[in-house]
Amino acid sequence: IYHLEHRRDHVNGIIFFFSLSKKCDLHKLEEGPPVQAVLTREEGLQYYRTMQIMRRMELKADQLYKQKIIRGFCHLYDGQEACAVGIEAGINLTDHLITAYRAHGYTLTRGGTVREIMAELTGRRGGIAKGKGGSMHMYAKNFYGGNGIVGAQVPLGAGVALACKYQGKNELCVCLYGDGAANQGQIFETYNMASLWKLPCIFICENNRYGMGTSVERAAASTDYYKRGDFIPGLRVDGMDILCVREATKFAADHCRSGKGPIIMELQTYRYHGHSMSDPGISYRTREEIQEVRSKSDPISMLKDRMLNNNMASVEELKEIDVEVRKEIEDAAQFATTDPEPPLEDLCNHIFHNEPPLEVRGTNPWVKLKSVS
Repeated sequence: IYHLEHRRDHVNGIIFFFSLSKKCDLHKLEEGPPVQAVLTREEGLQYYRTMQIMRRMELKADQLYKQKIIRGFCHLYDGQEACAVGIEAGINLTDHLITAYRAHGYTLTRGGTVREIMAELTGRRGGIAKGKGGSMHMYAKNFYGGNGIVGAQVPLGAGVALACKYQGKNELCVCLYGDGAANQGQIFETYNMASLWKLPCIFICENNRYGMGTSVERAAASTDYYKRGDFIPGLRVDGMDILCVREATKFAADHCRSGKGPIIMELQTYRYHGHSMSDPGISYRTREEIQEVRSKSDPISMLKDRMLNNNMASVEELKEIDVEVRKEIEDAAQFATTDPEPPLEDLCNHIFHNEPPLEVRGTNPWVKLKSVS
């Protein structure tokens, strides 16, 4: 990665041109995303802040889980921050996004606050799903979760893309799944329908090299996930480089908006934690492997080095952001541990949207609960 040139722009200040860390591998495409990206100082600082918030938030979640304040399922996103932030930088907030259960990062980029996410993890009223969803089930405007069933969000995402096409607003749906879900039959059924109906859907496989504790080489006869669509064009992208992800997402979005139908992206990334908090993450890979990824291709370090080496920001500025982020996370954790839990009478609320109150049967026919939409 090296700095090519920079010039002054009267709107954005200094614009920097970077060559990308790796050219995309292509499937059924004559040309791919540009190999050079433009980054303004403001964008760089914004990406850095968002990725640091994600990283710190996940580390705090790890701490609270070990203190038994967060319970149940909890899948952390640290190491994969460039995927979420890069994708969001390549689409619009009016576009739609659905993912699997490693969803904290996307909840943040889609408009959720750190307080809402942390309070949801601890099951409190101030959580983004009012304390009822937990780690795997968070939602925001144009963000459909957080889905617990492996691969099941993919056909749902195609349904959202069908709605985009039907409504004719030039919107698209980003549909994310992991390498572990990539062998699911429902994904191939969805590819077929999406291609037949030319749905504006970007299928993104976040390949973090392990499906639970199984390496991709042991799980898949072909690990070229970007070619799995066969008749659908695809590209393989360095998922640790935020600019690679952003440019590839813009390219994929243009493909969808121009009416060419779906496209597949494989993001080669890595998770530092285990599959979930119940997985120490070192029984099927070595500590040295994790450390090597951290030292050579950490997404935050890569962006930080890029900015410092080209005088886009000073060490002091970035340290200041780090301090602000730490404070934001601590405040959110404080809120998440002191906010009250939802009362029992809220248990059945929000089953339906905009409907009159109804009775819900409890654990036996004599117990009646009330649901308010």
